[in-house]
Amino acid sequence: MSTRSIRLFLASAVVVVAASMATYGSDGGNILYVGAYVILCGLGWRAAARADAGSRLPWVLIATAVTLWLTGDLVELVHFYRGSMSAVGLGDVFWLGGYPLVAVALVLMARRRAPGRMRAAVLDTLTLTLAAAAASWQFLIEPLLQSAESLATAVVPALYPVGDVVLLAGTLFIALSPGARTAPTRLLLAATGVYLGMDLGYNLLPYVLDWSWVDRLGPLVMLGNALIIAAGLHPDRAELTRVGDRSHVLHPARVVFLGLALMTAPLLAMLQSGFNGRGIVLITATLGCAAFVLARFTTAVREQERFQAQLAFQARHDALTGLANRIELGDRLSRLRPGPDAPVSVLYLDLDGFKQVNDEHGHEAGDAVLQVVSRRLSAAVRETDLVTRLGGDEFVLLCPVASPAEAAELADRVVHDLTRPIVWQGLTLHVGVSIGVATDAGDASSNLIRRADHAMYEAKREGRGRWVPAGAAAARG
Repeated sequence: MSTRSIRLFLASAVVVVAASMATYGSDGGNILYVGAYVILCGLGWRAAARADAGSRLPWVLIATAVTLWLTGDLVELVHFYRGSMSAVGLGDVFWLGGYPLVAVALVLMARRRAPGRMRAAVLDTLTLTLAAAAASWQFLIEPLLQSAESLATAVVPALYPVGDVVLLAGTLFIALSPGARTAPTRLLLAATGVYLGMDLGYNLLPYVLDWSWVDRLGPLVMLGNALIIAAGLHPDRAELTRVGDRSHVLHPARVVFLGLALMTAPLLAMLQSGFNGRGIVLITATLGCAAFVLARFTTAVREQERFQAQLAFQARHDALTGLANRIELGDRLSRLRPGPDAPVSVLYLDLDGFKQVNDEHGHEAGDAVLQVVSRRLSAAVRETDLVTRLGGDEFVLLCPVASPAEAAELADRVVHDLTRPIVWQGLTLHVGVSIGVATDAGDASSNLIRRADHAMYEAKREGRGRWVPAGAAAARG
C-alpha cells in the first residue's frame, strides 16, 4: 500500500467504526461490524503474506490475534441471537487468546530491531510493567475477585486486566527499543494504545455510565486492528523488524515514567492505609529521594551517551574532513533499495593535481585542500546525499533517488566547483577532479561502487577534469 492508500484506509476505518458504534446492537449494525471485521482479517493475513520470510512470524501472530478476536465476537453473536447470553463463555477464550499473541509479536519485533541491545529496554519495561501490574491488582483485579458470584465470573473477567498488563509489556518493549520512529512504529503504538484504552474504559466507565453506553465501545477494537494492520501494510513496515540505529538517547519522558513507577508502591500503600500527617511526610520524603536518584541516574546516562556518540561518530567519519568514511558508506548503501522509481547514483571522485600540491607545498597544504574540497562537495549535494572520503584524495557521493540526468548535473557542478582556486597562506593552489558516475535502477547495486570507480579511471585516461558515465566507460573498454 502507498502512503496515500494507508490514509484512505484509516479514514474509512474511522467512518465504519463510528457507524458501528452508532448502530451497535441492531441487525444492520451487526452486519456492518462483522463485514468490516472480516475485511480487516483478510488484510491482516495479506500483510503477513507480504512480509519477508525472516520477519513474517510477528505479522502472522498479529493476524492470528485479530482472527481470534473476530471469532470471539461471532461466538457471542450466535449466543445473542439464540438468547443464551451469559457473563462468561467460549467467546472469552478467543478474546483472551489474542493478547499474548500480540505481545509476543511486539517482543519479536523489538528483538529484531535491537539484537543484543535490549538490556536497558528490558529493565525499564519490567519496572513499568510491575508498577502497572500492582495498580491493576489493587484497582481492577482484586475488586473483581471479591465481587464475583462464582469462580468463573471471578477468574475470567480478572484475566482481561492480566492480558492488558501482558500487552502493555509488549508495547513497552517496542516503544523503548532502539530504532526508527516513523509512521509504522507510530501506527503500531497507536493500535496498542486503543486496545489498552478500550479495556480500561470497560473497567472504569461502568462506575459513571450505564452499561448500555459502555458496551458501545466494542467496535473500537476494529480501529485498533485497522491501525496495526496499516502498520503491516505500510511501505516502510520493515523498520519494525530491521536493525535500528545503535545510538540511543534517554528521552525525558522515560525518566518521568520511571519516577512514577518508583512511586507506585508507596502511593498504593498510602491509599490502602488512608492519608494522614505521618504518611504524607513519608511520601514526600520518598518522592524527594526518588527525584534525587533519578537526577543522578539521568546525569550519568547523559555522560555515557555523549561518550558513546563521540565514539560512534569517530568510527564512521573521517578525522580530517568530518565526512563519512567507508563504513558509513557501506552501511548507507546496504539500506537502499534501488528501483525504477528510486534509482541510486554514485559519483566516484579522484582529485587531479593533488600529489603535486603535496610535493611542492607539503602535507599541511594537502590537508587544507582536502578540507576545502570537502566543504565544496557538501555544499554541492542535496541534504539526502552522502559525501564520503574513502582515503587519500578519493571521495564518493552517494545520491539516493537520483536519475542519470540528475547525477550528470551534479557531476558538472562538482567539476566546476573544484576547479576554483584555493587560497592557503598567501598561496593559490589549483586542483581538478575526475569523476566516474554509475546509476542503479534495481539490477546492479552490488557493483555500483566498482562501476563508478572504473568510470573514474576512464575519465583520467581521457584527460582529467571531466566526468564519464559508467555505461560509456564500459562500452569504450
